[in-house]
Amino acid sequence: MTVSDRPLETTPSVEGHTTGLAVQFLLLGMLAAGVGLNAAGWVVGSVYAFGTWLLLGRALRRSGTTFLGPANQVTLARATLVGGVAALAADWLTGHAVPVAVFVTLAAVALALDAVDGQVARRTGSTSALGARFDMEVDAILILVLSAVVAQTLGLWVLAIGVFRYAFVVASWALPWLRAALPHRMSRKTVAAIQGIALAVASSGLLPFALTLAVVGTALALLVWSFSRDVAWLWHAHQIRRSVAAG
Repeated sequence: MTVSDRPLETTPSVEGHTTGLAVQFLLLGMLAAGVGLNAAGWVVGSVYAFGTWLLLGRALRRSGTTFLGPANQVTLARATLVGGVAALAADWLTGHAVPVAVFVTLAAVALALDAVDGQVARRTGSTSALGARFDMEVDAILILVLSAVVAQTLGLWVLAIGVFRYAFVVASWALPWLRAALPHRMSRKTVAAIQGIALAVASSGLLPFALTLAVVGTALALLVWSFSRDVAWLWHAHQIRRSVAAG
């Protein structure tokens, strides 16, 4: 998924860091009126809304615009749905009843839209590094939230799926070679999508416990494989750069 750095003249654009904030609170209000939203949900939803507004606005200004192009708007819609998922998850994790159908539906639509924004960006010529980063962060937050919910049933080990990406970022602070650009691999995107799908299915409670355990366990194994392969590639590239510099 990508976010355009500046709006195309031939496509509509919106001021994302203000529109997104308003839409997020509209969704929270709809959830409160339709299915109920307790204090924990409001707090998490509000923090998420203002955090997204602040970080996205800052990123857009750094890129030279405060507007979202067509692909950005799809990403922002995903981010808004994730905010709703996070609010419901907060209620769920604090012991309040949450309509599972609503929770899973919001998560499923957010996951489905992940396949849309990239197509929009390519068709409108609005791909960018900022868009790829925005997409990655939305995916990471959704997976973290879903893993926290599923961990209640399957155990704390499921949280590894949600924290893997953040652990990689923390490790890169100490090991700069982890920050190097990785080659494009469709398998990386596929593995990320599998995490979301597996966790959403697990949170639905539709599968028997043993099958749910197998599905989520397989997803984690694929994630470990994907990260291990990327780390190995980065280490090899780092060694090559060191050899060239020393030679």
